[in-house]
Amino acid sequence: MFSLVWGTFATTLGWVVAADFRGAAHRFHAFSHAATPFVGSGAHVMGVGFFRLVAGLFALIGPIVLVTGLLELWRGEAENFRLPPVGGWFVLVQAVILGAALWSYWRRSGFLRRQWDAGSGPRRAAVAGVTASTVAFTLLLALGSGTWMLAAWLLGGLCGIALLLSDPADSATDA
Repeated sequence: MFSLVWGTFATTLGWVVAADFRGAAHRFHAFSHAATPFVGSGAHVMGVGFFRLVAGLFALIGPIVLVTGLLELWRGEAENFRLPPVGGWFVLVQAVILGAALWSYWRRSGFLRRQWDAGSGPRRAAVAGVTASTVAFTLLLALGSGTWMLAAWLLGGLCGIALLLSDPADSATDA
């Protein structure tokens, strides 16, 4: 099941960013800089060309992994899987990290808040999808539900790709 989910996400993201479809590579570069906490507005460490190169690798490897996942599904080898039980401390640390990430992304100058404020229906749905899938992924990881956790990961990734393909929220995130 992991191969199917990872292959779908890698293929989609790889081709969209590598081809710079609708300026996706430039927005991915700006989004990654805006979504990184405590970076400030300094110089970027990596350029758009690096993102396009890495995305090209994903675009080449993703379809192979996707076909492998489809073959596993067709042969009946793709099964639901559960993760081993986790301790209370792991869940507590996970909740603190999730809270810090959501605070960082949703504060007034946060990345998701700016996307929400600048958006209409489809952009807001994508932002809500990213947020909900992040919470669901963390919750399902704590509960040990591996299959549904992968579905939440794929949903969040596809909503993130929808944000990449949307019009820029403002000049600060697209600079």
